[in-house]
Amino acid sequence: MTVPESHVSGNEIDIAVEDVRWADATPDLDAFVLRAVEAALAAAKAPADPLEISILLTDDTTVQNLNKRWRGKDKPTNVLSFPAPPQPAHAGAARPLGDVVLAYETMLRESEEQSKPLSHHLAHLLVHGTLHLLGQDHETGEAEAEAMEALEVVALRSLGIPDPYAD
Repeated sequence: MTVPESHVSGNEIDIAVEDVRWADATPDLDAFVLRAVEAALAAAKAPADPLEISILLTDDTTVQNLNKRWRGKDKPTNVLSFPAPPQPAHAGAARPLGDVVLAYETMLRESEEQSKPLSHHLAHLLVHGTLHLLGQDHETGEAEAEAMEALEVVALRSLGIPDPYAD
């Protein structure tokens, strides 16, 4: 399923669902994904020009294959982000920002281990992946990780989701 553009900003957010189990994550999955991505863009004060983002909701096998190919890690992970190469804005066209890929089984397992609703964990990782597309990083240093976490908390709060880092 594809959502051609956001109701708020004109961003193009394409959603592909490869695993039917994602329907169990939340009612109205497409609208939920759209709101989470838009919350991340708002929290990070993303550029005003329209952006294009692709979201792939898939399974552990697909994510493991991507993780092995692009990161050299032969295991599934919850979310992968693939930023698009920098491109100039063209009048009337959305600028490609990149792709976010999520693995159902890993996210389900993590949400159960953390005693969190799957929808909350899904929103968190959509926000996390979108922030990576915007250049945020948590692996380069403690200050960067704290800044990224703060943006995640702001975005999730706007969705009515509690701070995932609170004790």
